[in-house]
Amino acid sequence: MADKLLLDYDGPIATITNNNPDRHNAFDDEMDALLWRILGELRQRPEIRAVIWRGEGKSFSSGRDVSSIGGHRVEDTHHELMTRGHRGIQQLFDLDAPVLVACRGWSIGASFQRALLCDIRVAAEGARFMLPETTHGVIPDTGGVARLFQICGHGVAADLVLTGRPMDAAEAYAHGIVSRVVPADALDATVREMAERIAAAPAVTIKTARRTLARLAEPAVRASMADELIAQTFVNKSDDYAEFRAARAERRPAHYTGS
Repeated sequence: MADKLLLDYDGPIATITNNNPDRHNAFDDEMDALLWRILGELRQRPEIRAVIWRGEGKSFSSGRDVSSIGGHRVEDTHHELMTRGHRGIQQLFDLDAPVLVACRGWSIGASFQRALLCDIRVAAEGARFMLPETTHGVIPDTGGVARLFQICGHGVAADLVLTGRPMDAAEAYAHGIVSRVVPADALDATVREMAERIAAAPAVTIKTARRTLARLAEPAVRASMADELIAQTFVNKSDDYAEFRAARAERRPAHYTGS
């Protein structure tokens, strides 16, 4: 795998590492494509009993690498790009092995949503989470909002989505978004110990338990993704989004019509 995203195996445990630390592990198209390949490979590795997903450096991931947007010709429509992204990340649901996310520093936007679609999240002290999409004129569109709603309810989900404000580790723990908060220097060791405990349990037990939990959660997430696909496509073609971009470029107040 290329340097920006690493996949390592250690016995029954696989580790995915976001390795773009100079940009707080922001994802570009290359990293997305690598992630889909990694998840596809893990689907073919039944001997893997637990997966750790972590970030090198100060953050798990600051979301989308905005410096990569518009830097080359894009042949696909936004709708096609979203469809590919949904299919890619939904491979998480097809794994037999649980995925544990080590959250340090920032987890922003689509990367926060992807973490929400995993099984377990552990936060380092000082970690922060944010869904800033509406402040950029669009909506979250990676399926994680449905899982956020399942975890902490309408009020907290609406607060994070509609205001785009950051949430710290203590608040995330209080709402059940993360299951543990640990000192930053203990994060990797803690998640590794959890993965080892899972890997030591009977394989069929873990697989069956994960699938039982999935049946409770996944239908709503998949339905939300389908709605997001339609809604985000509409937003990108709307008068308000065109006005948002024009006002930003011209450094003037925007005048929205709601259409």
